[in-house]
Formats: sequence, C-alpha cells, structure tokens
Amino acid sequence: MSELARVRTHRDGSTQLVCVTGEVDLSNARDVIDAVGHAVPDDVTRIVLDLTETTYVDSAAIATLFRLSERLRDRRQDLRLVVPQTSPIRAVIELTRLSQVIPVDEVAPSVPSAPQTPQPPYAAVPDDVATATSSGRGVDGDDRSEDEPDDGRDGTRQRSP
Repeated sequence: MSELARVRTHRDGSTQLVCVTGEVDLSNARDVIDAVGHAVPDDVTRIVLDLTETTYVDSAAIATLFRLSERLRDRRQDLRLVVPQTSPIRAVIELTRLSQVIPVDEVAPSVPSAPQTPQPPYAAVPDDVATATSSGRGVDGDDRSEDEPDDGRDGTRQRSP
C-alpha cells in the first residue's frame, strides 16, 4: 500500500512553503487541499506548493489544484508550484496545462533554518472520523463533488484542440 500524502509547512516572511509528500488522488485530494488551506494564513502573499516528493496525482488532484489557484487568487495570494523536470508527476502537470494557470518552478526557494518549534505534519487522510471535517465542504468553499463538471466561467478550463 502506498504512503498517505503528508503536508508540511514553513513560513518565511510573506511566503508560505507547503510540501506535499506521497500520492494525491480522488481518495484524498480534497483532504490534502484542505490541509494546505488550513496551513496558509490570510496575511501570506505567496504560497509555494512544493510537489518534489509527490509521486502520483490523478485528475481529481489536478482539478483541485485549479480550484485552489482560483480561491487563492480571489484572496490576492499568489500560488507557485515546484515540480522538478525529473518528477514522476511532471508530465501530468504539462499535459493538463496546469502550468499555464499556475507558475511551475524546478526547485523550491531556499528556506532559512527550520522553525524553533516544528509544526507536526498534517495527515491528509484522517485516521479517525473525529478529525475529519464535519461540514463536507472544502476550504476552497466548493461543495461540488469531484466528478461534477466545472461550468468554465472562471476561465481556467482548457478546451481540447
């Protein structure tokens, strides 16, 4: 069985570095993005989502990243992805044209020393129901299910040639 996706964060001034390790798919995409949303305070202007250690993403993860980008843009926060050229998910990022909506870098910005009191990593998938979100809505405010189509009004949906 594969490792659960994990989310670690570190703040440096107005930049929040968020590292996602493991696999992000239909079973945990919303939980991972909820963990990212909870880790990003409102006063941060730039979020760097480091997917260097992410080994797998599916269409649900990609759709959720598009929605996260839109929500952060509405909050006047810039999102950047870090996906190395040698990453197993790089081809998916390019084929879905996610890089046309969210800038993609090869390496994460250098982060000064780790915080004095390290924050525990967020579990993307709760071990028990008590820690799961009770509202059923994601941090991104979208209560559409992952399989409902986007109406395309936000301009992020790309049409096939």
